[in-house]
Amino acid sequence: MKKYTLIALMFFMAIGITYAQHSDEKYDREKLEAARVAFITTRLDLKPEQAQKFWPIFNVYNDLREKNLKEMSELGRTKDIKLTEAEAKLRVSRKFEIERKMIVDEEKFVKDLSSVITYNQIIQLNGLSREFARHIYQRRREDDKK
Repeated sequence: MKKYTLIALMFFMAIGITYAQHSDEKYDREKLEAARVAFITTRLDLKPEQAQKFWPIFNVYNDLREKNLKEMSELGRTKDIKLTEAEAKLRVSRKFEIERKMIVDEEKFVKDLSSVITYNQIIQLNGLSREFARHIYQRRREDDKK
């Protein structure tokens, strides 16, 4: 189970695509999200009934994960702020609490997801999010060259 948790953790760390930027205009977030959904659905070869169950589970988890990552990021910001040792210790402690919560959330996510897709598909999902990120990056580089 630890192996699956580690794989799931790596998968969710790789999902970090939120906004892409081209020159001065931002890609439409809805278009990016639709492309991600199509990419993952196609590559996992999800059947319509699987996709119907998969995406609500995935989206709930992804929203939780993004919220936790944002909070962790804010905890690490100390620019122009002088923290006392006690305040710094509290921030570090809170970071570990969030990380533990994220692991529990991931285990629940994998358990819930395993009733919809296979563990092989769950493992593939990790690679797919990295592949999608590379795909978007490469498209952006090609667009920048034009």
